[in-house]
Amino acid sequence: MFIDYYKILGVDKKATPAEIKSAYRKLARKLHPDLNPNDRDAKRKFQEINEANEVLSDPEKRKKYDQYGENWKHADEFKNAQQYDGQSSSQASGGRNYQSFNDETEFSDFFESLFGGIGGSGRTRQVKFRGEDYNAELQLDLSDAYETHQRTLNVNNKKIRITIPAGIENGQTIKIAGHGGEGVNGGPNGDLFITFQIANNPYFRRLGNDLYTTADLDLYTAVLGGEITINTLDGKVKLKVKPETQNGSKIKLKGKGFPVYKSRGKSGDLFVTYNVKIPTNLTERQKELFFELLKSQTKK
Repeated sequence: MFIDYYKILGVDKKATPAEIKSAYRKLARKLHPDLNPNDRDAKRKFQEINEANEVLSDPEKRKKYDQYGENWKHADEFKNAQQYDGQSSSQASGGRNYQSFNDETEFSDFFESLFGGIGGSGRTRQVKFRGEDYNAELQLDLSDAYETHQRTLNVNNKKIRITIPAGIENGQTIKIAGHGGEGVNGGPNGDLFITFQIANNPYFRRLGNDLYTTADLDLYTAVLGGEITINTLDGKVKLKVKPETQNGSKIKLKGKGFPVYKSRGKSGDLFVTYNVKIPTNLTERQKELFFELLKSQTKK
């Protein structure tokens, strides 16, 4: 049964040794039986790529394979037979005549010699594979991302506890080393990559390390000045409002924004936009007072 080793590894017949090695490693990691339990097709393909690599990575074997095709294993016997007969049909016709030896073996013992079996030297060889990397998403509220805290995650039926630094950004990915898939044949474990999705907050808008919010002012406080209390992610804060504060005016609260990622003690700023609310359901007396105010403005 002829097996096209180049096709199995997905490389061209003129592929360099480095290209063959790269293609083999990529497929071996993908098809390894320990990563594909109970998958017979993956196991069969894994055996095929190992045999293909054993032949194509060996210059002498590859030369014989390229010259004699399916009968490359018997190349030496074929040469001896040619010398013994004194001639071959290939000499008469100017072409090649490949002798058939009815080798019914589907795979050679290369798999055994590479992956834990006994090779020609009688010694055991094992190839180590790094474990698979895992990717996960973790949902956080803005208030969660504001403070350093710990979370317990269930990864591959194992509970791991991670610390999430304050200031983590939406879409940011962090690596938890060694918490991916288990390595094969003593190889290192893969890593766990967590991407954070931070939900929008109805009261605060985040831009980098700065926060933006609005605060309602009644007309009287806006005109006469006073004091209001607003919410921040760090608790309540009292603000002094200057007289004659205009609608849409902004103030900055330094250091009341979002913590800077992994920079202890540093934070952005909080920008507050005032929204002056016009009073409704006025009494007749209140309307009269506004009319009087209007008249006094007109006389100026």
